[in-house]
Amino acid sequence: MRFAAFECSTEWCSVALWLDGEIAAIEERAGQGHSERVLPMLDRLAAAAGIGLGALDAVAFGAGPGSFTGLRIACGVAQGIALARGIPVIGISTLEAMAEESGAARVVACLDARMREVYYSAHERIDGKPGGAWREAMAPRCVPPAAVVLPPGDGWIGCGNGFAAYGSLGLAKVMPQIHPSAVAVARLAAPRLAAGGGVDAALAAPAYLRDKVAFTTAELAAR
Repeated sequence: MRFAAFECSTEWCSVALWLDGEIAAIEERAGQGHSERVLPMLDRLAAAAGIGLGALDAVAFGAGPGSFTGLRIACGVAQGIALARGIPVIGISTLEAMAEESGAARVVACLDARMREVYYSAHERIDGKPGGAWREAMAPRCVPPAAVVLPPGDGWIGCGNGFAAYGSLGLAKVMPQIHPSAVAVARLAAPRLAAGGGVDAALAAPAYLRDKVAFTTAELAAR
């Protein structure tokens, strides 16, 4: 199986190619420049691998939550590539991708959602071993940092920039530098695509988790 994966939900822009179990990837700190970088990055990877985009069997993308603009870019690029070739698209939770990226077995993934809120969820390896499948212990939610409720049990590790913005939120160990990557998206997508997962490109959509993107003028004045 060969597929491309995109992750644009944070300031990092990353692209990966899954080529029959091997992964090639590029990641750059893009700020607000994801739209200018993502396709050239894919072209570089494809050229280095000696394949054309017509050889792809599917496309995966980081579906959210995260930056609204970044999510739309990743989804739109995935849809464009898939529509032109009649191949399926699969969206992968950016929070689960962070758990995958962390290398830990029990993870609270937390992204700064701005507006004094965070996106977070909890995931644990089903068998407790690296490389195993994940179980969602707490579904993704968007709440103020003070409303974060930790999952029961010991050994939970926090990852993501939500911890850089708001501290440890009660966890003994946090890794605020961890961010979702296209490599993690590809690793999570591969077994799901092999099992027949994925949807028609027209049905792919980001998972925003929150509709509001900014404070109103009145809200800002009242802060």
